[in-house]
Amino acid sequence: VSKYIHPITMEAAMEVASNLRPDDYREVAEGHGHDPKIAIPICVKNSDSVYFTAPSGNIAGIAGVESNGGIWMLCTPVIYENPSLFARQAKKFVNSREEKLLWNIVDKRNKVHLRLLKFLGFKFLREVIYGPNQLSFIEFCRVLRS
Repeated sequence: VSKYIHPITMEAAMEVASNLRPDDYREVAEGHGHDPKIAIPICVKNSDSVYFTAPSGNIAGIAGVESNGGIWMLCTPVIYENPSLFARQAKKFVNSREEKLLWNIVDKRNKVHLRLLKFLGFKFLREVIYGPNQLSFIEFCRVLRS
């Protein structure tokens, strides 16, 4: 698909878990109530996952799609090395999916992910209160195939 998109490895998952962007860390820890170093390896085992690199070779993020179409992504500060390249690679990943519907929720405070989701063609459906801290999340989806 791309020289910047790779099949997931547990090493890549742990590197991302240890180097999340602050808003991504906050979404996992405060929003979902999980320790990223435990939750991320579980997520990659339970989904079709990839990791993204920047031209420097550093890991910019990971993403996955679960069997029910639940899509997720978590990023490191490396995305800021070349944000437009990262966004284009994310679009390649999403557009390569065979599912009819991709969906999930995103922490309303995670502005970078909200902008990325909009760029990727996702629609925002509604605001929901979610998680152990009862935070505002936004439900999103994208119909890929009809």
